[in-house]
Amino acid sequence: MITDTISHLKKEYDVVVVGGGPAGMAAALGARQAGADRILIADREKEAGGILLQCIHPGFGLQHFKEELTGPEYAQRFLEQVLETDIDIVSDAYILDISADKQVKLMSGSQGVHVLSTKAAVLAMGARERTRGAIRTPGTRASGVLTAGLAQKFVNMIGYLPGHRAVILGSGDIGLIMARRLTLEGVEVAGVFEIMPHANGLNRNIVQCLHDFDIPLHLSTTVADIHGRDRVEKVTVAPVDENFTPNLEQSWDIPCDTLLLSIGLIPENELSRQLKLQIDPVTSGPVVNSMMETSMDGVFACGNVVHIHDLVDFVSQEAFLAGSNAGAYVTEQRPPGDNIRLVPGENVRYCVPHTISTDREHTVYMRVKCPMEQSVLRLGDVYEKKLRFVLPAEMVNIKVRPRFLENFHGDTLRVDVVPCED
Repeated sequence: MITDTISHLKKEYDVVVVGGGPAGMAAALGARQAGADRILIADREKEAGGILLQCIHPGFGLQHFKEELTGPEYAQRFLEQVLETDIDIVSDAYILDISADKQVKLMSGSQGVHVLSTKAAVLAMGARERTRGAIRTPGTRASGVLTAGLAQKFVNMIGYLPGHRAVILGSGDIGLIMARRLTLEGVEVAGVFEIMPHANGLNRNIVQCLHDFDIPLHLSTTVADIHGRDRVEKVTVAPVDENFTPNLEQSWDIPCDTLLLSIGLIPENELSRQLKLQIDPVTSGPVVNSMMETSMDGVFACGNVVHIHDLVDFVSQEAFLAGSNAGAYVTEQRPPGDNIRLVPGENVRYCVPHTISTDREHTVYMRVKCPMEQSVLRLGDVYEKKLRFVLPAEMVNIKVRPRFLENFHGDTLRVDVVPCED
């Protein structure tokens, strides 16, 4: 059931899901399959679907649905599955708080504040974009500086072009996709400038969005200054040294009226911090076990709230797991607890989940620190897998099966990605 008000909702739920994007909908479906009866999805937007509603480009669903879909098509597939059940969806509503005894404070602008009770909760709030303030780019506060995601909403949902000549700072996937989108709409894209020595978007997007349209990508380069009074008139770009300090002696100016920022995503975890969940300082998301349960009993998390994903298909997979375990928690059928802690080792930034068990199969996601060709992924001394190449922009995942751990007797397992010895 979809409702725009919260007055028609039940007073008690088995599972409340915070967020109605692809993670939230997959989590709700997972909870239903695991036996939870009364499930609520609460979303702050006017309709469920999340950020996918503005992602009109193809490339979604290749893993999950085995076909290529646009973002709205992918979201619609999940929404149709949810609507086939009696899962409640309330839009234009915020979850303000979840108490230790699972009292959920829900607010909407038209209906005020209501308190519902739940047996379990799944956090699926997604992520937000980093802004200019996060990187302290110097210069004036002229109009024409906006995040790539906001520009995507302007163009794809409102029908408004942000400018006529654009520079893109950062090589995240949204920025790469918007370089192509703006070009197709007649906007001249002067280039994409990335402060790191490697790109931060998927390789397929670099090829399809930049190379195919002859848009230059400048690595180890950043925007050192923004010029303009009322509107951006030009930006100064400069190469950076190994400490990411701009070399102004080699800088040059680029006339433009628009600067798009594609400088990364931040997990949306204000609620997580309010609940005093344990937060991983590397991912900026909650620490979770193999059931995607946080440090608060009965509160689970999934998707970009936990760590930033590059494919929505992996978000759905992880969210379905979180929802399934929330349902198992409610029906008292949860599996045994974890007994191994994963420790990021050489060239590994983080691993999710943070702990696993020896009695069942797990999918472990990780990101590397540096690009590497012909490498080996090692789980301690119990398992290794050769990889042709790894990139920080592309998440690595591995299935850890019980047979890998038959002869393992410790409580910590180090994960390394190292060069092939041969």
